[in-house]
Amino acid sequence: MKIKDKVIVVTGGADGIGRALCERFAAEGARKVVVADINKAGAEKVAAAIGGVGFGCDVSKEAEIQRLVAETERLAGPIDLFVSNAGIGNFGESPDDATSGSNAQWQRGWEVNLMAHVYAARACLPGMIARGSGYFLNTASAAGLLNQIGSAIYGVTKHAAVGFAEILAITHRDQGIKVSVLCPQAVDTPLLRAGGPGAQHVDGVLTPEHVAGFVVEALEREDFVILPHPQVLGYMRKKTEDYNRWIGGMAKFRRSMKA
Repeated sequence: MKIKDKVIVVTGGADGIGRALCERFAAEGARKVVVADINKAGAEKVAAAIGGVGFGCDVSKEAEIQRLVAETERLAGPIDLFVSNAGIGNFGESPDDATSGSNAQWQRGWEVNLMAHVYAARACLPGMIARGSGYFLNTASAAGLLNQIGSAIYGVTKHAAVGFAEILAITHRDQGIKVSVLCPQAVDTPLLRAGGPGAQHVDGVLTPEHVAGFVVEALEREDFVILPHPQVLGYMRKKTEDYNRWIGGMAKFRRSMKA
């Protein structure tokens, strides 16, 4: 997919990777970039800077995503690319107890890190299928391919986000629907700085701008998995080659973080 002349929605667009994506899409000549965020003022500020449209949107509420899609199509026309980027990572769990998250914390993680992707697809798919084209870019995390030491909720919900992107791509490929899932490792964003103990103990912290540039190139190739950190592919291979050894290595890594 070429970004030029496309109508694009980006959730979580007020800061971090979302903001960088909005700015890069505008620079690439998108016809309209809709910036959505629970922080409405932040979304409107980014939108004003790039000639886009800002919306307040809580992605955990399906009705708000439906409204976002309907208003975008009313103002700008059919959505070519929906970027389901909003996510949360700091759940306040104990890093020493994988079951310590409360039911409410788990539910919030599911709503934002998984169900928001489902809601976006549900809202956009009918129109995209009717047109025979459409693209979803869902932001997950390298934690969705590997895991997240220190946060069971983040690791599990990001695994679920990757799984949903897979089944979305498989089910609707023959209807002209394209899907990519963005799985960065550490990116210098508020989410990283507020993350659990494992969030910042990784190699290669990238800027949001670097990730946005990488995403544009990957979308042109229509890559399914987008890995701005190339080392993640090596970690994935080690995981699948010898799961027992990988679990042992991750446990060792966790101990080293506590030393």
